[in-house]
Amino acid sequence: MKIKRFLSVFLLCACLTGLFLTPAASALDIPDIQAKAALLVDVNTDAVAYAKNIHEKNYPASLTKVMTALLILEKVSGDETLLNTQVTAPESAFSDTYYHADGSTAGIKAGEILTVKELLQCMLIVSANEACNILADWYAGSIPAFVDAMNAKAEELGCADTHFVNPNGLHDPDHYTSAWDLYLITKAAMQYPEFMEICDSAKAVIPATNLSKERSLYTTNHLLSNWRVIGYRDTRAHGIKTGSTDAAGHCLISSAQEGDLHFVSVVMGAKRIEENGVGNLLNFSETSHLFDYGFKNFSYRTILKKDEIVQEVTVSLSKTDYVTVHPADDVEVLFPRDLDPAELERVITLPDAADAPITAGQKLGTMELKDGDTSYATVDLLASNDVEADSLMVFRHNVTLFFQKPTVRIGIVVLAVLILLLAVLYFTRGSRRRRYGRSPRSYSSGYRGRRRR
Repeated sequence: MKIKRFLSVFLLCACLTGLFLTPAASALDIPDIQAKAALLVDVNTDAVAYAKNIHEKNYPASLTKVMTALLILEKVSGDETLLNTQVTAPESAFSDTYYHADGSTAGIKAGEILTVKELLQCMLIVSANEACNILADWYAGSIPAFVDAMNAKAEELGCADTHFVNPNGLHDPDHYTSAWDLYLITKAAMQYPEFMEICDSAKAVIPATNLSKERSLYTTNHLLSNWRVIGYRDTRAHGIKTGSTDAAGHCLISSAQEGDLHFVSVVMGAKRIEENGVGNLLNFSETSHLFDYGFKNFSYRTILKKDEIVQEVTVSLSKTDYVTVHPADDVEVLFPRDLDPAELERVITLPDAADAPITAGQKLGTMELKDGDTSYATVDLLASNDVEADSLMVFRHNVTLFFQKPTVRIGIVVLAVLILLLAVLYFTRGSRRRRYGRSPRSYSSGYRGRRRR
C-alpha cells in the first residue's frame, strides 16, 4: 500500500512538473512564408501585419502592370468617353525590345482597334504584354516616354526601391521593385473603381474587332477562379495581379476583406514545388496562408483612451507645482488579438519642467506605444488644465534670461572695462594735481584779481 501511495504521489508530481515546465505558447504563430519577399498590410491604417524582406529589390514580372494601369486610370477613370476611346495597335507595340512572342498575350495584332477599357481588361485579366505597350504609346506618344512617366510616378509615391524599363514586366536586370513599393503603387491604383472591377473579374468578353472574332478572357489569378487550375480558390480574395518569369519566380498581389479588416498581400519570388506528386504554386497558397494569419490574429482595438492621465509634469514660474497630461486622441490600431495593450512599453518624452502659463490642450510631449521593435502608435500628450503664471516669478525669470544672453554679457564686460579705464584716468589725473599743486590757470586767475593803482 505504501509503495502504491508513493507511486501515485510521484506520478502526480511528475505531471504537475511537466505542466509547469511546458514552454508558454507564442502570442502569435507567425508563418514562415516561402518566398523571397512577402507583405501583409491593412489598407485602412497602413499597419504591417507580416513582413519579409519588404524593402529588398526583386524582379516584379507582370506585377509591373499595376503601375501601367495606375497611369492610364489617372487619365481615364470616371470618363466614359475616354474609357471607350478606340485605340489602334501600332507596330511599335510588337518590337523585340518590348514584346516577346512567347510572353503573355491576348492575341492582339498590329492595326487592331480596341477601346481603352478593353485593353485594360486584356492587360489585367490575362496579363497581355502587347496591351501594355499599346496603352503606353497611346498615353505618352512612345513607350520610352511612358516608362519615364512610370518612374516619375514611383518617385512621387515614395517608392525608394523601384526602377522600371518597360510597361509590362519583361525581364531586364535594371527593372526591379520591392514588396513595399508594390503596395504603395497598388494602394494608389485601388482608389479608382475601374481597377478593382477589372482585377476582380474571373472572366471578360471582348467583342469582335476589325481583326478578331469575339474573345473570352479568363483570369490568370487562381484565387479567383478554378477555370485554369483547381485547388487554389479563395472566396476571401479580390484581385489583383499575377506575375511570373524565370528570374522573378511566381508573384502575386491580392486583397481580402472580412468584417472591418481589409488586407493587401504581396508575394514575390515564390516557387512551384511538388507535394505528393502534385504541383503547388506557392504564390497562391502562401497568399492564402497570409490571409489566414491576418484574419485569425488581428483586429482593430483601442489601446489608449484620450481621457487617461498619463503622467504629471513639474511646472515652473507658477505657484501650481504640476500639471497632468493625457493623450490627444483615442488610439485605435490593428492589434494582435492575444496581446494585452497594458503590456505595451510606453516611451514617454516630456520636459523636466514646463513653464507657465500653460493652457488646457497644449502639447507638452509625446508617447510611443511599443512591443519590442514593433511600434503601434505615437500620440501627442496634452495638458489637462490651465496653469497660471506668477508675475514675480516670471519677472525674475525674464531678468535672469536677459543677463544670460551672450550679447548682454559682452555688453556688461565692455561697460565694465570702460568704467575701469575712466576710473584709471580719473585717479591718474588727480594724482598729478596733488603732486604739482594748483594749476597755472589758478595762479593767473589770482594775479588778475589785483588791481593797479
